[in-house]
Amino acid sequence: MTDLEFAVRDIVPEPYAAAPQLTARLHITESSGAAVHAIALRCQVRIQPQRRAYDAEEEAGLTDLFGPRVRWPSTLKPFLWMQCGTMVQGFSSGTEVDLPLPCTYDFDVAAAKYLHALRDRNIALDFLFSGTVFTKGSNGFGVEQVPWDREASYQLPVSVWRELMDSFFPNSGWIRLDRDMLSALAQYKSARGLISWDAAVESLLAKAGEPVQ
Repeated sequence: MTDLEFAVRDIVPEPYAAAPQLTARLHITESSGAAVHAIALRCQVRIQPQRRAYDAEEEAGLTDLFGPRVRWPSTLKPFLWMQCGTMVQGFSSGTEVDLPLPCTYDFDVAAAKYLHALRDRNIALDFLFSGTVFTKGSNGFGVEQVPWDREASYQLPVSVWRELMDSFFPNSGWIRLDRDMLSALAQYKSARGLISWDAAVESLLAKAGEPVQ
């Protein structure tokens, strides 16, 4: 029976990915002396928003998610960021492996909205591991499961997230609109000779008395 422990050494932006991706460097130790042939590793990454403080500017960006600050004792709860996985090659005693963390800047995703609202300090993350371990058994390969209680924590600097998004979406982001709304916005933009979508939205905000800051 294997005895596995996991630790997150570092998380860095992946510079050569086709889409936004962070890479977590995992350290895996095996203390029973068993030889591990491979691990089909799965991981659930959760954000722990209650483990940090927020300034007034961040509070404004978090209202959609958690409501006004007076409600935060009941609404500031852990939530899922992503599920991911990788194959770990054979090892004994210990090894290190890269775990891909695919990211999105889609504002319909709660985690993207949360991360966008942060300005500095760290993001508290929990990594919950599971998967299948392949070992050498008495009649060939043995198969067992990664115990359900294997976890690791990591404090991800907000600057790392911002560096990743700035490299893919410099000074920009993404929102999804209903097709009819998109058509109406395009008509508004064309009718007024506006040269960009930013200019169209800025014009609408100005009419509503909400200047762009």
